[in-house]
Amino acid sequence: MLSIRSFARSAPRIVPRLASSTVRQPAARQVFLSHSAWRPARTQYSAAFSTTAIRASKAAEGDEELVAKLESEIEMENEMKEEGGVPTSIKDYLENGPFELQDIPGREDVTLTRQFGDETITVMFSIADLNAIDPEADYQDRALGDEEDLDNINQGNEKGFKVAPEDSDQEPSFPARVNVVVEKPGKGALAVEALAQDGMVIIENAYFYTDASLAHAKTADKLHARQDLYVGPPFSNLDEDLQVLLERYLEERGINTALAIFVPDYIDMKEQKEYLNWLSNVKNFIEA
Repeated sequence: MLSIRSFARSAPRIVPRLASSTVRQPAARQVFLSHSAWRPARTQYSAAFSTTAIRASKAAEGDEELVAKLESEIEMENEMKEEGGVPTSIKDYLENGPFELQDIPGREDVTLTRQFGDETITVMFSIADLNAIDPEADYQDRALGDEEDLDNINQGNEKGFKVAPEDSDQEPSFPARVNVVVEKPGKGALAVEALAQDGMVIIENAYFYTDASLAHAKTADKLHARQDLYVGPPFSNLDEDLQVLLERYLEERGINTALAIFVPDYIDMKEQKEYLNWLSNVKNFIEA
């Protein structure tokens, strides 16, 4: 689902304050300099002390205004949270889906894991994708533009991995990046980069690593170790039948429509939790 809350946050509300501040500041400097031109040194010292006291007072008033605004934001977010509740797509998936969720409060990344025979499957996504969306992007128009592709699918095109959910009322969602790693003991790992959007999983790249640890590379050493490896061509360059079979391979392991609906919804819900926590932390810091 699209996050109206995130779009609203992107509005440049700070501009009027910055403009107001830049107008007032030179005037304050001009008064100080004109006094210093003819007052004796002792009076000059007194004026400097007085100016400092006024500025400190204004800073304190600004703190109160900031805290009040933070409280207002917290109240609004809590109201939206209570009205929206936990989406059905999230409840159903967590109760009936094959993956185990790992979500650490305060961190952007979320992980899903499962066993499939002797394989360990890991799915990773991040709330950073929601924070990076373009507020001016019209995802609904783009989704409607894909109608021709969906018609081809419904007419029997075997590119069936990009299947829209059965519910035609599914709301358009933002594109959420999903990283999938399928590991086998002693046999390496297949790493897949994909997008989850509008109930579809769209594969962008598929890499193979003989050393499975490189598929999860985060440290500088691991990233350096894999940068010169040949791990496969772009997915779109593969033979079409091979693409279809790889898509089916992933779908059998749970990388499917249900996951594609769950991921954007969960990102939206988690981002709201983290934003509320951030608001509270900043408010407590300012008040201390």
